[in-house]
Amino acid sequence: MNIRNGGPADVPDILSLLDGAISWLSAQERTGQWGDQPFSANPARVDQIASYAGEEFLIRLVEDEDGRTVGCCVLAEDRGRLVPASKEPELYVRLLVTDRARKGSGIGAALIADAVEETRRRGLDLLRVDCYAGNDRKLVGQYRALGFTELEGFEVVQPAGMWPGQLLEIRL
Repeated sequence: MNIRNGGPADVPDILSLLDGAISWLSAQERTGQWGDQPFSANPARVDQIASYAGEEFLIRLVEDEDGRTVGCCVLAEDRGRLVPASKEPELYVRLLVTDRARKGSGIGAALIADAVEETRRRGLDLLRVDCYAGNDRKLVGQYRALGFTELEGFEVVQPAGMWPGQLLEIRL
């Protein structure tokens, strides 16, 4: 796997990965995380992904042997507004998405290992992420399998109801 930095030109590929993930989740009737509509069809979500090409974010992409983007991890030292603050500096996984056709191929694990190395490179001791904690908490379990430890849960008020989240960390 080739991991490289991404930028504005990669936004369409990231949106395509997200659209694929939503389609995959929807096929399993698991729409609580991101809903059932493509990211690329929602201008606010497109703007959110485009904002990740800004200087305060680091986009890391996995390319396959043909140069296709098959995974994305967005990192920032700012956690965003929805989760509790840390008492120490951190690197935060703002987005992690992989090509669902390659499920189980280690793309997510490679991106998290890369994020751990970036955390070290920056001289930080803490990598955190939040994720959807609804349904059967399967996504929380996937992050635990990648080396994260659960912290507190939280909820976000949304028009369709409460969105349950889970905060996790890796201490270096």
